[in-house]
Amino acid sequence: MKSIHDQKALLRKEIIEKLNKLDPETTKSSNEAIIKQVINLPKYKCAKTVFAFIGVGWEIDTKDLLKHALSSGKKLSVPLCVGKESMEARYIHSLADLTVGVKGIPEPLKSCPLCLPEEIDFALIPCISCDRTCMRLGQGGGYYDRYLINTSFPNAAICRNIALVEAIPTDPWDCHVECVITETDIYYWKNEKKP
Repeated sequence: MKSIHDQKALLRKEIIEKLNKLDPETTKSSNEAIIKQVINLPKYKCAKTVFAFIGVGWEIDTKDLLKHALSSGKKLSVPLCVGKESMEARYIHSLADLTVGVKGIPEPLKSCPLCLPEEIDFALIPCISCDRTCMRLGQGGGYYDRYLINTSFPNAAICRNIALVEAIPTDPWDCHVECVITETDIYYWKNEKKP
């Protein structure tokens, strides 16, 4: 019997291989469908301050969502890595406030103002995979798990249908997200009321 750690590592490898095989047209239409679902989500619509990751590589491209948040008058914050396995949210006013950060991921400039967790009204969370019970498999660094642990803002993970699995292997410290958004569906954690 493989350990939870080994099961997660294998699942990460399998899903990333699948995602890397998607052709550009499928990837583009998948990105557009998922971002449209987010933009229509009531909790996103009424949020004054949004926290969102910046998708790179095989991840869902979130640039259109970032632009939408800024153009619709929302305050937008994005993650900044501030140490080993630690991050914070920083406000940006445009995509020009981004620079290449840890592992080549765009990050806000260090001069961008801090956004405290209690200022966030809605957060968009990355994943490699999710299941329909809203358990999320991240990249294994624990950045988001640690950041989210003492927060109360609504959150959603975005996941391509192709990356959705029946059950994510979990450790005791793993937490659910409130909902999982795919191209075609929105799944809610049992403790979470629909929008």
